[in-house]
Amino acid sequence: MPDDLQQSQSHPQSTVRAVERAMDILLCFSKSEGGLTLSEIAREVDLHKSTVHRLLTSLQAKGFVRKYPHSDRYSLGWSVLELMSGIYQSDELSSIVLPEITHLRDSTGETVVLYVRSGYDRIRIQTVESNKPGHKPLDIGRTYPLYVGASGKVLLAYSDEQLIAEVMSDPRFVKHMDKAKLPTAAYDNFREELRKVKERGYATSFRERDADSSAMAVPIYGRNNFLAALSVSGSADRLTLAVMESIRETVLRSAQLISRLLSH
Repeated sequence: MPDDLQQSQSHPQSTVRAVERAMDILLCFSKSEGGLTLSEIAREVDLHKSTVHRLLTSLQAKGFVRKYPHSDRYSLGWSVLELMSGIYQSDELSSIVLPEITHLRDSTGETVVLYVRSGYDRIRIQTVESNKPGHKPLDIGRTYPLYVGASGKVLLAYSDEQLIAEVMSDPRFVKHMDKAKLPTAAYDNFREELRKVKERGYATSFRERDADSSAMAVPIYGRNNFLAALSVSGSADRLTLAVMESIRETVLRSAQLISRLLSH
């Protein structure tokens, strides 16, 4: 057992710090598609490389992290999937909404997805795939920033002002705006877009996150101020803005039904 974890057993405060650091390391991988090096992880969590290496060794022993063969990169291990399996088996939300989102998929012919907020990101927790040719399967558990895509804008628009301000101050958002070479006024335009999303009750995105896709999303409510986003997504060539308008009422009705189910 690594020294820092051995010491933590006799010091509760050290135990909490070790757990927090291990969780920070695991969360790093939600932003990476090709794995991370030791140096990249250390920089992300702001810890010394030797500390990160000891924690990675412990996580690797339990299967939560794995090291690529013949490489210096790490990725999430299979034990994470075991935890996710337990979530989906007991997740009331997924089981309640599955029949209705399946019906919505059949009505629209497009993929239907459910997202919830996780920090400054949205995470995909349920999906019913389109049966149309050329469809790209979507992975459960995938995360995206709140400021990109229809679902993200719904989750952000219906959140409080403090969260909106924090997201717009997030370095990723600032980098996104700079990369797009958008003027300062774009920040005001983004806030105005969120206001309009809340006013009309839905958001759309067209070739925004992915050059080949578009989406329409609406909010879902539940007990204790729960908020999720229900999204219909598909090929941008097929799911045009005109098509979104034609299915808008169908999507809104599904969201209302799901909200009623989750409120009981």
